[in-house]
Amino acid sequence: MAQGTFATAINCMDGRTQLPVNRYMKETCGADYVDTITEPGPDGILGDQKDAALIESIRKRVEISVLKHGSKNIAIAAHHDCAGNPVELKVHLDQVDRAVELIRSWGFDCTVIPLWLGEDFEVRVIDDAFKEEVRG
Repeated sequence: MAQGTFATAINCMDGRTQLPVNRYMKETCGADYVDTITEPGPDGILGDQKDAALIESIRKRVEISVLKHGSKNIAIAAHHDCAGNPVELKVHLDQVDRAVELIRSWGFDCTVIPLWLGEDFEVRVIDDAFKEEVRG
């Protein structure tokens, strides 16, 4: 097991999302380090479930983070102006919901945290209040 505490972030490759998500995970999860798994538009990849090989690649990387580094928290992040998954916010939210269910189905003893980064790239947890605000 690695020294220090770890969290896991499944995040977009977009460089604007890296620091805010890593900072959020360190602060809210008490992690020393964040294992960052990046793909263009990961919420769409995991939410739409059209590329089994890519999903398995992500799952294997999460498994390393959980089993070898002891991560107990896994974030799935989506963001405004995503070039890899250029869909409306409501679609992102649906994809994140499905991604969370998929990640939970992998059976890791972890908390799955859905995150949204808006135009200001501030991190918000996608909870019921946020969904109601958006779907209004």
